[in-house]
Amino acid sequence: MLDLRGDPIELTAALVDIPSESRHEARIADAVEAALRAQTSGFEILRSGDAVLARTALGRPTRVLLAGHLDTVPVADNLPSRRSFGDDGELLHGCGTVDMKSGDAVFLHLAATLDAPAHDLTLVFYDCEEIEAAANGLGRIERDLPDWLRADVAILGEPSGGYIEAGCQGTLRVVIRAGGTRAHSARSWMGDNAIHKLGAVLGRLTAYRARTVDIDGCTYREGLSAVRIDGGVAGNVIPDAASVTVNFRFAPDRSPEQALAHVHEVFDGLDVAIEQTDAADGALPGLSQPAAKALVDAADGRVRAKY
Repeated sequence: MLDLRGDPIELTAALVDIPSESRHEARIADAVEAALRAQTSGFEILRSGDAVLARTALGRPTRVLLAGHLDTVPVADNLPSRRSFGDDGELLHGCGTVDMKSGDAVFLHLAATLDAPAHDLTLVFYDCEEIEAAANGLGRIERDLPDWLRADVAILGEPSGGYIEAGCQGTLRVVIRAGGTRAHSARSWMGDNAIHKLGAVLGRLTAYRARTVDIDGCTYREGLSAVRIDGGVAGNVIPDAASVTVNFRFAPDRSPEQALAHVHEVFDGLDVAIEQTDAADGALPGLSQPAAKALVDAADGRVRAKY
């Protein structure tokens, strides 16, 4: 069983050694649930799919929500965890060490060792964060268990270099498709090359100048990037279809609808079709809220925007 009361670094290693790629979090969720039930007191504990939730009801005037995802990106020959020693001291390596099983370990350790917290606590360990927003376990919890997400301030244990990274940028993905006419490359003039049409799309992306926005003293930097290109039939065929996937990371003063409208503006006039495939709202930093201000003060004002 996971040892929640021991060294958080050892707990991190134990969590890392449980493979938990997105959509395959059942084993780690089982381990987290069992450890919370056996090693904590005063928590209501609930399972939602492959997410584990726990909360106190101490009657405190404020509530802090601690959240972390249990899933990782695909393993790349980086399990089990290992240690190394160098100029930076001892390092722990392995899939999920930074993003974000170390954060999960800290929250689990706090749940087991804090005897009299100043705030009521809610812990949310959720699934499917590393893939499309529609699969994100937080969305399911928001739909099915909205009261579990109510709090005065929420802290996610993503890596931040010791800073409070406030708010969060939104994300939008679109596929930009170009059509053409297929032909043999020996008679290329008889075709209409769809891949060539993407040159104009890439040109707009290259010339694009991203917006920088200051909100509550946090500087958010937007980004519009090509992340995938698809096209081609064979080495001697003019392609009749091609596409580029574009990811727009937008500041939290935009809604997903406004972000999509902006993407259409950027590519206006081109002979392409734009299809939205994924979107997630940003979050304003909310640093003027009393609970957030107390957190900033505790961190000696070390705050920056969450990208």
